[in-house]
Amino acid sequence: MVDRRKNARFQKRFNRFFVWLFKMRKGRLSFRGAPSLVLHTVGRRSGEPRLTPLLYLEVGDGRLSVVASNGGDDRTPAWTHNLLARPEVEVDVAGEHRAYRAALATAAERADLWPRAVAMYKSFSDYQAKTDREIPMVVLTPR
Repeated sequence: MVDRRKNARFQKRFNRFFVWLFKMRKGRLSFRGAPSLVLHTVGRRSGEPRLTPLLYLEVGDGRLSVVASNGGDDRTPAWTHNLLARPEVEVDVAGEHRAYRAALATAAERADLWPRAVAMYKSFSDYQAKTDREIPMVVLTPR
């Protein structure tokens, strides 16, 4: 049995380190060969700014997609709830700071994007196998 509190503490430390490294590399950082970004959201309850490092896919037309895997946990990650409450988000990607509007991928979009996400980062398939929930994908559209 995984201690969720211990895992959450590790994840927070890892995220802080990754964001720091991302900034040091001027927004040009990959994780196991997959491109990464830093998502800026606002906590839906706290109102506090939140930074979340994520892997992303380029969808086309300037749109990006991220996976709400939470490492295969049965719970959807908090950042997903934050952006659903306030879909106007900002993203640091490829050395730039950009504004986006976030939305959950439709079933058709997810059917297209999921295989691409797994091809980019094989662990997404493992994460899906660990949970009964369908792991959501989020589409970020430039504002």
